[in-house]
Amino acid sequence: MSVEKIITDWKQKKFGPVYWLEGEESFYIDQLVEYAEHHILSEAEAGFNLSVFYGRDANWADLINACRRYPMFSDKQVVILKEAQQMRDIDKLEGYIEHPLSSTVLVVAHKEKKLDGRSKLSRLLKQHAVVLSTKKLYENQLPEWVNEQVQKKGFTISRKAVMLLVEHIGNDMSRINNEVDKLLLNLGSRKSITEEDIEQYVGVSKEYNVFELQEALQRKDAAKAIRIIQYFGSNPKAAPIQMILPALYGFFSKVYLLFGVPSQDEKTAAAATGINTYFIKDYMLTAKNYGYAGIEQALLLLHEYNLRSVGVHDAGTEDASLMKEMVWKIMQ
Repeated sequence: MSVEKIITDWKQKKFGPVYWLEGEESFYIDQLVEYAEHHILSEAEAGFNLSVFYGRDANWADLINACRRYPMFSDKQVVILKEAQQMRDIDKLEGYIEHPLSSTVLVVAHKEKKLDGRSKLSRLLKQHAVVLSTKKLYENQLPEWVNEQVQKKGFTISRKAVMLLVEHIGNDMSRINNEVDKLLLNLGSRKSITEEDIEQYVGVSKEYNVFELQEALQRKDAAKAIRIIQYFGSNPKAAPIQMILPALYGFFSKVYLLFGVPSQDEKTAAAATGINTYFIKDYMLTAKNYGYAGIEQALLLLHEYNLRSVGVHDAGTEDASLMKEMVWKIMQ
């Protein structure tokens, strides 16, 4: 069941007795826990009928006793177990899961991993609970997800702003969402997030970042690439070489995949390679500008300079000098 379906049911006062939220992506789990804690019950009802436990400190018997109480001045009570993955003897909940109280809404947040599907607890949950399993989004799915989140809030975001945000934060959906909310508070009457907003409110330079370096390489714009590298040399915390090289290697690796796709149709190429359709044109342009041999050479050079950056076959050349040398060779 999806997050949206669960929240829709809760808004309509349709409750199951047990909700088990598990997996690697905490963003969706946190959404549901926040709603359960602050919106299922009214403020007056919550004073008597809301119990929150934390896995590290919770005793399984206390949790079950709380679940077996009857609500006061309300039809429902809510019991929440946060950080359930840290709870000892969590399998002791099996008896309650098998025979839950209909007047209790038990919400369990089991982050970071999933239960062993072969366990008795897992089998009981499938029979008696609503189970939400989450997993991290792939890197190529993040830009589309950011767009969707911004649109749900009634705004739009430019393509470059999306890339700056994703590149700067990485695969941390909760942090991305928080940054988007912060951006929206600062837009005033405007309805669109720009790269200038990212620069001002998130603290990422819109001109000097890995995305712009990547774009310079796409177009073989040596002057722009060198300017960006010089900026990185003067501001090493902005983009250390250990962050730049893997990002570029990932980009050229995806371009390399395009040579195995017989069709030049953008949708077909995106589906075959896993490249987001939002950016497929950039990858196809790079493939055209470099050709098969050029992309292969770029990958070999990235591997070589990654080794040199950690001292293999290199006497301590500065990172900026390594980057300039590598970029110049890639563009030849």
